[in-house]
Amino acid sequence: MDQTEVPVLDALARYHARGELGFTPPGHKQARGADPPVRKELGDAVFQSDVLAFGGLDDRRATDRVLERAEQLMAEAVHAAHTFFSTCGSSLSVKAAMLSVAGPHETLLIGRDAHKSVVSGLILSGVRPVWVEPQWDDGRALAHAPSPEAFEAAFADHPDARGALVTSPTPYGSCADLTRIAEICHRRGRPLIVDEAWGAHLPFCAELPTWAMDAGADVCVTSIHKMGSGLEQGSVFHLQGDLIDPAVLGSRAGLLGTTSPSVLIYAGLDGWRRQMALHGQELLRGALRLAGAVRKEIEDIEGLHVDGLAEYVDSGLAADLDPLPVVIDLAALGITGYGAADWLRQHHRIDVHLADHRRISTQLTHADDESTTAALLAALRDLSAHAPDLRPAPRVAVPRPGELRLEQTCLPRDAYFGPFEDVAGERAAGRVVAEMLTPYPPGIPAALPGERLTEPVLHYLRTGVAAGMYLPDAADAALGTVRVLREE
Repeated sequence: MDQTEVPVLDALARYHARGELGFTPPGHKQARGADPPVRKELGDAVFQSDVLAFGGLDDRRATDRVLERAEQLMAEAVHAAHTFFSTCGSSLSVKAAMLSVAGPHETLLIGRDAHKSVVSGLILSGVRPVWVEPQWDDGRALAHAPSPEAFEAAFADHPDARGALVTSPTPYGSCADLTRIAEICHRRGRPLIVDEAWGAHLPFCAELPTWAMDAGADVCVTSIHKMGSGLEQGSVFHLQGDLIDPAVLGSRAGLLGTTSPSVLIYAGLDGWRRQMALHGQELLRGALRLAGAVRKEIEDIEGLHVDGLAEYVDSGLAADLDPLPVVIDLAALGITGYGAADWLRQHHRIDVHLADHRRISTQLTHADDESTTAALLAALRDLSAHAPDLRPAPRVAVPRPGELRLEQTCLPRDAYFGPFEDVAGERAAGRVVAEMLTPYPPGIPAALPGERLTEPVLHYLRTGVAAGMYLPDAADAALGTVRVLREE
């Protein structure tokens, strides 16, 4: 196929050239009906490209196969057998993948460092999770993807498992040994799903970690808006092999997806694929060179340390590292990532991606250059100089690895939809939680429906909230009360 083609963008150009007059949604009718202040702020181009996917961009029967050809081009660009576009983010894509592998009450092996969208998939589907323990760096209080040996042991204990799901890269750039995990799955005739939301760029540069399809995964979910040039909510999921029927995967996505997809998001996905197919190696190599220089300069700033190969790969906790999420450890400054993130936004208008009890992540992409990184470095030097203003930092009581893991007493679905009550946070230990308690970002639940709460985990969350942690999924984000299953 011709990778210079962009079927969605070309169809939009034809739509505008024909001067089509729609008596269909969207109701703003090519910006004519939009509120003038909104038009001024967003620009008319946004509205003019907001057309129906079928009955606008293409005819009502999709005769021109616009979306189909765009997906085929993406599949060819990354050497997948099939590609599906999603305008509902990877949160939809990973659910569709899960529902294609396991059904209600069937078992799926899942790394316990999974994103909350995976837990949402469990709640919707009734799939029974068998949690596979991450590899834990106790000294840094940081989880890495589960090892192949952990998946091997989980299959041995649960031979009825329908497949496995692993997150790689993690939001910290840590990569799993996907090749070995895929081999473990395939020896049993079981598929491997990889939540590679942070790895959309990986197929396009040989200097980056191996991406999931090349490692043998059956389904790979990627968020184009995270490390790529797509718009927010733009996601694709890829399929290869014969363990999952592409028609089933497409059908499961249809169950969850919208019947009114955004052509703007489709256009972003289509344009990103062409950009990477034609220029990806050059752009990403430039980003890697820039990241290498930035990492060295940050390392020279007093009190800052950049996590790298030594901490992740050389320690045996990760198989590889994506260096573009520049993860900065603030422990030597004696401040929290929460405080640092707020200070950088307030004083330098710098937004960091991720903040936890001792780190921030300053994500770089091919869109960055020396001007953006110079502003970042200046802000970080100023942060170091003003660290005393942020001390004493509130202490976050991160549990030891053995204390982090909670007993799963029932299916997440049963707990979520079961009878519940709200109890005072200090009385919630020993109760079965009926909601997700998720520090965000990165969005990995510390407790999920059906797990029995313990005091160490509750203390961690309470001290985290006091230090600036955000719990958007909790009924009471301040954790004054916790939603738990009602006891008879």
